[in-house]
Amino acid sequence: MSPGKRKPDLPSPMFAEQPDGSFVTSLRGLAVLREPLLNKGTAFSPQERAELGLQGLLPPAVETLEEQVRRTYVQYGRQQTNLLKNVYLEALRDRNEVLYYRLLSDHLREMLPIVYDPTVAEAIRTYSHEYRRPRGVYLSIDDVDGIERAFQSLQLGPDDVDLIVASDAEEILGIGDWGVGGGAGIAAGKLAVYTAAAGIDPARVIPVALDVGTDNEALLNDPAYVGNRHSRVRGRRYDDFIDAYVTTATRMFPGAMLHWEDFGPSNARRILEKYTERICTFNDDMQGTGAIVLAAMLGAVRVSATPMRDQRIVIFGAGTAGIGNADQLRDAMIRDGLDHDTATRRIWPIDKQGLLIDDMTGLRDYQQPYARPRDEVAGWSRDEHGISLAEVVRRVKPTILLGTSTVHGAFTEEIVRSMAAQVERPIIFPISNPTERIEAMPADLIRWTGGRALIATGIPVEPITHKTVTYVIAQANNALLYPGLGLGAVVSRARRVSSGMLQAAAEAVAGMVDVSAPGASLLPQVDNLREVSATVAVAVANRAAEEHLARTTLRDTVQQVHEAMWQPAYRAIRGNGR
Repeated sequence: MSPGKRKPDLPSPMFAEQPDGSFVTSLRGLAVLREPLLNKGTAFSPQERAELGLQGLLPPAVETLEEQVRRTYVQYGRQQTNLLKNVYLEALRDRNEVLYYRLLSDHLREMLPIVYDPTVAEAIRTYSHEYRRPRGVYLSIDDVDGIERAFQSLQLGPDDVDLIVASDAEEILGIGDWGVGGGAGIAAGKLAVYTAAAGIDPARVIPVALDVGTDNEALLNDPAYVGNRHSRVRGRRYDDFIDAYVTTATRMFPGAMLHWEDFGPSNARRILEKYTERICTFNDDMQGTGAIVLAAMLGAVRVSATPMRDQRIVIFGAGTAGIGNADQLRDAMIRDGLDHDTATRRIWPIDKQGLLIDDMTGLRDYQQPYARPRDEVAGWSRDEHGISLAEVVRRVKPTILLGTSTVHGAFTEEIVRSMAAQVERPIIFPISNPTERIEAMPADLIRWTGGRALIATGIPVEPITHKTVTYVIAQANNALLYPGLGLGAVVSRARRVSSGMLQAAAEAVAGMVDVSAPGASLLPQVDNLREVSATVAVAVANRAAEEHLARTTLRDTVQQVHEAMWQPAYRAIRGNGR
């Protein structure tokens, strides 16, 4: 990776990186202060102020970045709601990106829920009304010919982009279809985490809002809405638009990984399967969620001493995330000695219609391989919703219960006690979020199982003490995995993201914790995501090289990963005399 040759918001003649790491710019005066990738605020030195025409435009004090961070953290703390904190941070990002990322990196555990899930969902709801500075590109299905022009407007060369995150905003973080604001907000938020957690250079990324319309009537009837005012386009026209985006982006930026975020179930898996063997691409909702759950599962399996090949898995919530988890767990069982069909039959998926059965109408293509044969369940009891979770647990006696349903309280005391009566160390992962959608609270799971349950959740949970043992609850937070995966793909210049690279990422995360102590977390904590991301990146890059997917030579992977991680620190800036 060669960071920072050109900047998204600055034509290259105005802003150029030098071999010594400094920058030369033709901008002067207020124009310098208006560029977030250039602005240092009160940290400009006297020499820089003179050379860049900033004299009299700043207070006389010259501060360090550390002093600025202390002030902004106090200002951040004065914001009375999480939404206001999000707005404050976005405003800071709009005026000074280095300061923003330094503040975020210094307080990542605290601020991660503010800049991304769950607070970003609140910010997306008000996107059109709070519209400020555009970020990235907005691609409209009504102007397919404008895709290349939009990317050209960034004035970036073919070697200047490492990562592109795109969303069509159909399934935003539990709030559903949120149109152009959802696509723009979620793509920018995801990239902020990539940078803060893994040091992906913010000057070498592009957030993309794919505006295909919206089925959200509230948006369509809102006079302030800034997106396309028509219903969501589907079918052949949608597919052609996505193909035009992929074709253009990969031609213009051949080294970039294309990340898909928050696509609806009818499109997410289909798009990934279409392009996954052709380009370097990744879907965090499917692959990232599956890989981080696998990482937690590897730790749980070590504790339970029951190998993956002997697990019986019930997944409650068989959408794209649930089946994405199923795929990863099935592959892990195959690696542990089972054949494909036997591993598939070790998974029982349940959705709104109850246990999935092979002759049901309306099954999605990705659900069909896991649907159970009708004759297998002939004697099982049913209610108005089909074969229930309670009945499946009673019949299957699962060793693993995984929740991706967003149905709060679905893992009842009766169901959990039924499972725990059959298994010495039940593995229970209620990973739906936010809190009001989680299938069961960890404190209840510990109490109902007498402290025997091995737990990971999708929300942060404080440690729980039960009968003198303190249980540290693992958070299956995708941020533990996808930033490092992306960095590993960037460093290796991977041709594609393989199942082996996902496996390597999961194993790297799992290997960072000691699960032997009573109550130990199954996953690392998010306090030092940079360390986790670096470890994951090394494993992913090495696996890419082993699988002959790397397009560059890895001589010292650890050093190359370290050198590739952008640091939120000011660099010297000089005028070019124009």
